[in-house]
Formats: sequence, structure tokens, C-alpha cells
Amino acid sequence: MAAGSNAQFDKMPIVTDPSTFDRRSGNMLERLIFNRRPWLVLICAIVTAILGFQASRLEVNASFEKMIPLSHPYIRNYVTNKADLKGLGNSVRIVVEAKNGNVYDPAYLNALKRINDALFLIPGVDRPGVKSLWMPIVRWNTVTENGFAGGPVMPESYDGSPAQIDRLRINVARANIVGSLVANDLKSSMIQIPLLDAYADSGKPLDYAKLTHQIEDVLQRESHGEVRVHVVGFAKLIGDLISGLNLVAMYFGMAALIALVVIFLYTRCIRSTLLVVSCSLIAVIWQLGIIKTLGFVLDPYSILVPFLVFAIGVSHGAQKMNGITQDVGRGTHKYVAARYTFRRLFLAGLTALLADVVGFAVLMVIDIPVIKDLAFTASVGVGVLVFTNLLLLPVLLSYIGVSPSAARRSVRTEREENAGRNTVGSLWNALDRFTERRWATAAIACAALLAVGGWSVSQKLQIGDLDAGAPELRPDSRYNIDTAYINAHYGLSSDLFVVIGKSSQTSCDGNNFPLAVEADRLETMLRTVPGVQTTTSIGALSRWVTSGFYEGYPKWYTIDRVPSIQNKTVSQIVLDHPDLLNATCTTAPIIAYLTDHKAATLSRVMAAAEEFAKTHNDKDHQFLMVAGSAGIDAVTNVVVAKANRLMLLMVYGAVILLCFITFRSWRAVIVAVVPLAITSILCEALMVTLGIGVKVSTLPVIALGVGIGVDYALYLLSVQLSYQRAGLPLAEAYRRAVQFTGKVVALVGVTLAAGVVTWAFSPIKFQADMGILLTFMFMWNMIGALILIPALSHFLLRGISDSASKAAVMPVKADASEQPPRAMRIEKLAATSSATTKQTTRG
Repeated sequence: MAAGSNAQFDKMPIVTDPSTFDRRSGNMLERLIFNRRPWLVLICAIVTAILGFQASRLEVNASFEKMIPLSHPYIRNYVTNKADLKGLGNSVRIVVEAKNGNVYDPAYLNALKRINDALFLIPGVDRPGVKSLWMPIVRWNTVTENGFAGGPVMPESYDGSPAQIDRLRINVARANIVGSLVANDLKSSMIQIPLLDAYADSGKPLDYAKLTHQIEDVLQRESHGEVRVHVVGFAKLIGDLISGLNLVAMYFGMAALIALVVIFLYTRCIRSTLLVVSCSLIAVIWQLGIIKTLGFVLDPYSILVPFLVFAIGVSHGAQKMNGITQDVGRGTHKYVAARYTFRRLFLAGLTALLADVVGFAVLMVIDIPVIKDLAFTASVGVGVLVFTNLLLLPVLLSYIGVSPSAARRSVRTEREENAGRNTVGSLWNALDRFTERRWATAAIACAALLAVGGWSVSQKLQIGDLDAGAPELRPDSRYNIDTAYINAHYGLSSDLFVVIGKSSQTSCDGNNFPLAVEADRLETMLRTVPGVQTTTSIGALSRWVTSGFYEGYPKWYTIDRVPSIQNKTVSQIVLDHPDLLNATCTTAPIIAYLTDHKAATLSRVMAAAEEFAKTHNDKDHQFLMVAGSAGIDAVTNVVVAKANRLMLLMVYGAVILLCFITFRSWRAVIVAVVPLAITSILCEALMVTLGIGVKVSTLPVIALGVGIGVDYALYLLSVQLSYQRAGLPLAEAYRRAVQFTGKVVALVGVTLAAGVVTWAFSPIKFQADMGILLTFMFMWNMIGALILIPALSHFLLRGISDSASKAAVMPVKADASEQPPRAMRIEKLAATSSATTKQTTRG
């Protein structure tokens, strides 16, 4: 409600017969809605049916490119040169482990061949880039007295005989692939599968759930129990998250059930409770139907958005239900009570929802498509709450109402609480003490200490992953176990940081010496950076190939500057190592294998590579950032770090503006925003304590907490200010605000926290982390609103009631057409309400 409202909470008369109610009263929107109730219900029913059908067809998928900041210059470099960087972006690595023996066992090689051939044919695989012992692209080279000799690692005439096995063993050693494609202990080998972004036949985006299912089906069908298989890669991770969505849905259902039970225990009215939850679910249906109609899909990182929409809907719906219950308990007819509640809370609810929309919408500034999609879908969901929970719910309650016993119980409980005759009443009365100087000072001092302590801890908040493996999953998940196995048995990790070397030459006939020399220098420098296992590029390879042309003579182990020798060298590299030099000799990636993809490791390597490029780029050659899984993660971390503070500044700026428009008082804005700011600081401190880094999956949480948390302040503070401007002192105004909306603020905070805390037990660590963070923010936003708003009001807003009281006692012109002063109306209405309540109770 706007701060300038005329204390509508007390001046609305009790109307027992709706036929005596003036249906022309209220604003134009209220008349439009309630005077045409059947039409609104019919329209909403039709829309729900249509969008429900659309929602049933909604797909859950993900995209590698949507997880990265495509407009960042470094990522544009990757996209521009993607065709020459096979396997250095989105790929799957499958390790086939021999249960008995080693990779030179004929039975193992047969199983590897079956798996390799089946995986090769899966739609979406970039087949020319597939590598394994059975692929001809994997070659060996050696130096003989006649020059180079080489061929595929797998002998073309392989028949499983001991002679062919011995030949394979020699070829593996010649190819120097132990530690990369073959495990150090020779117990397993790897199949590297680069993936396309879209299916070649249809052009549709890759379906990761389907792809993961196809890979798992091949592995189960073709392994015959002879081997163990380990799978890692973005596609596998997304597939596992999508597969776990059934658990997400189960926890969503548990949260909804908990909300249903807690609200029922508070109201003891099953029909109104079901109606509140149903309207919130209708909002979710509308949201999912709209995003399907607009061509969007849900991904594992935005799958929690529907619950957030449901939570916000329950919050607003409970406020409407509480208002109607109180009016009905005092004798007002359900239809009139619904209109009264609409008048009192529509503007406050609309402002709160706008703040929620802003909280989501500011995420659009983050240059990562998946977060932009999340922001859009969440904004759509909050937008439909205006129709389902601010318009439809009051109308449905005007038909259904609340049970008479629940309404009478509400008034009786309120009377007992005011008299302090029960424990809950004592608690509410204790909250009034925070309007006193002593208690207010203590509360603000404690909040300040928490804020300072939280801020000092939050300075240690890190960007990106803080652990090895996939932080979205539990450490004991199959994916992370597979990752640990690969890291332990292979000398080269799957975390590749790639610098893209570019030459000004337009063909392999030019002078490629400068690029090869500088690539070699970059390799040497990167190998000194902590966290880098080893490197490879055209630089080191040129030395070996040049020496090979001269019978391996050590003096020729160099990068020769003679164009004819250099051209001969690069031609051989293009033939045998197309992944390190493209066909036109214009692109040469420098690959660094990292020990992990932790934020600190990526930051060190990125800084070293950027410094080298800054001092060594010239007109003949350039070193561009960046490719490889670790390189893309490093750029994503940079974007997330930049967006983190900008996002918070924007969301707080928008919330402050909306609060100012609502309250028209900078003091009231401070009172509303300070609890939110403390919650944000403490949330970051909690992330540090739990070892949660700021990344794509966690970045939106704090902004969402601000958007949702401001609801509590808007509902509580707007009612308090209305009473204060009507002439009541701060303590009494706050007491009445708590009775009208504050108790529901506490109810909603506890309800939502109890619902999401169950997520902490989810096997999907991403969901568990979100559950813990959301539980914390729901609770602290609620506690901050109930304690800090009265405490801050004591110092900042106490003068409002004083000025209002003075205005109330000023002489009023004796005119029969004018209303009596507000204070007199309030006292008269309070007496009337009390008498009516007693009469209703006796009846």
C-alpha cells in the first residue's frame, strides 16, 4: 500500500449484507474486477487450460554455448576459430577400463572397438574429431635412416594375434599417447568425442538428455560386462542433472506439501488454504506454458525458478487470505471482505511484485545466455502472479470465503494475543518493545556487529569452482568418482587451457618461423605456472619433426628459420597432428593441461597468458584467448566477477527507487532496505563458510533473495506507515501492522524455509546448496523485517505519528459534508468493531 493511504484498515465499516454494499465504491480497477467476477474466472480458466497444455510439452535441455559469455572478446575468438579447434570445446571423454589384464588383451580391444564404433554413430557426434586406439586419426611417427615413418596406431591388419598385439604395443609407445589416450598403468584407454552444437540433419540444438541416454545405452549394451566405463564432460554432467530432475520435482512437491500443512495449521481453514496453494500452482502453470509458447526450454540451472514463483505466490496469497479472514471474523460478508482486502493490499502487493521482477530482470545484464533465460522466465513467472494472486485469488475468495469457525478463531486468537494470554501473543507483544529506544539500540547494534563480521568473512568469497570435479554434484557422485579416476590414472587431465596462436600467413608456403618460436616460448613460460601439468604446441613439435628429417641428429633439434625447412616441417605437422595446426597453417593452438579447474588455478594461468600476449603479439602473429574447457571456465569466471557487484548495485538501486515511489520517504526507504543489505552480506559470508563459489549456478541467488525479501518490508512497513499517518503512535501502529500483515510475514518465512531446507538432503549438490542459501535468506529476511523495521523506525520514522497527531487535533471547519477527524474516526470505528466482535462472539 502506498505510504499516503488514508488508514483504510480501520475506516471500512462492517457489512453483513452484500446487497447494502455500494458496488460503485473503490477505484476503477476494483470495480472492473469485482463487478465482473464471472468473466474473470472464466477467462482465467480458459488461459489455464491452454497454458497447461503448453506446459505439458515443455522440454528440459541445456546448451554448452548458453553456459558461456558469447559476446566476450575471448569467447568470440573461440567461436571464430572453432572449426580449427576440434575437441577443444564441448566434448565427452569415455575411459574404458579392463577388469582383467590390460589394454593389450584381445578381449578388451574387441570390447573397445564395439563401444567406439557404436559411439561414433550417435547423432550429434563430430565424427572427424573422434579419437581412440581404433581411430585412424590417432597416428604414430618415428625417425628412420630414410626419414619419417608412421601410420595409424591400430595396425590396419590387426587380427588379435600375438604378433599384432606386439605391433600395437610398439605403435602406442611410438605415438607417445601413454598418459593421454592410454592410462599410465595400461589398464584403460580413452575415447575422446567432440560434440556438435546442433544435429546436422535437423539443425535443432543438441538434446543432452537424449545424448546421455544414448551413450549409457551403448556402454551397457556393448561392454558385455568385460570392462568398466568412466564418462566425463559437459554433456554427461548436464545429462546427470537432467536425470536428477525427478528428485527436484519430488522436493518441490515436499515444499508445496509443507506450505499447505503450515498454512492450514495457522488458519484451520482447508478451503482457503487449498485456494492459496492452487493459485500459486496456477501461476507456475502459466509461467511454464508461456515460456514454452515463446520457444524457451528449462535447463537444470533454472529448474528452481518455478518453485521461487510458487514461493512468492504463497507469500502474497497468504496475506490476502489473512486479511479476508480477519474481516469475516468481525462480521463482514466474504464478498465485501474480499474487496476490502483488495483495497488494502493491492498496491503493496503490486509494488512487491515489481520489486521481484526487478530482482530477476537485472540478471539480464549478465553476459551469459543461460542466466538471461533464467531472468526472463522468472520475470514472466512473477508477472503472472499479478493476475493469479492479486486479482484471481481475491475474486475466488469472494465466492468461497473462509470457514466461519476459522474466522471466529482468528479474531479470538488476536484478542488473546493482545491480552498476552498465550505464548504467541507474548511473542508478538515482545516485538513491540523494539520500538523503544533501549531495545531498538540493542537490535541495531547487534545487526551492525553481524554486518561487520559478515562483511569481513565475505571478503574471502571466491569466483568459480573451489573443488575438483563438478561442484554441481556430490563428491561421491558417479561423475566425480569418474573424474577422480581419470585424474589419478592419466598424466594429462581433461582441464585444457588453450591459447589460440594466429599467423598472418595465408598458407603453409609462407614463413611460419615467428609463430613457431613464440609458441615455443609461450609453452616454456606456461610450464612454470603452478597448476600446469604440461603443454603442447607447434613449437615443441617443430623441434622434434625437424630433427626427424635429419635422422634425429641432436643439433637439428631446433626450430629452423630457413623457409624451405620450416615449410617441410609444418607440412608434416599438418598431416600427423591436425589438432595442433590447421590445413592453412594460420591457426596453431597452444594447449596447457591443468591439474584442476579451481578458480585460483584458472586465474593464475589466464594472467600469465595475457601478460605474454601483451608483450609478444605483433603484425606477424598473435596469441588470442581462449579455448579449451578450462579456458572457457576462466573467461566465465571473469564475467561472473564483473557482473556480481554490478548486479547487486542494480537490484538495490531498483528496489530503492520502488520503495521511494511507494513510501515517498527516504527514511522509510532506509528502514526497508537495511535488513535486505544485512541479509545479502550474511549470505555471502555463509557461502564462504560452506565453500560455495560464485559461478553461473549460484550467481542469481543473492539477487533473488533481495527481490523476494523486500516483499516482507513492503507489506509490514506500508501498513505501519498508514496507521502512523492516521495519527497512531509508532508502537501502536507497529502492533496493528504485525496483527494485520506481520504475522503472515513470519508464517510465510517459516513455511518457505521449512520447505526448501529439505533440499539440503538432495543428492544433487547444486540443489542442496540452493536449499541452504534460500532457507537462510527466507529466515533472515523475515527476522530482519520483524525486528529491524521497528528498531529503525524508532530513530527514523517516529516523527510521522507526531506530525499526524498534531494535524488530527487542529480545528476542523464545521461542515456537515466533511468527514470527522481521522483520530476520532479511528476511535469510533475501533469501539464499533469491538462491540460488533463481542456481539458476534455471543451469537
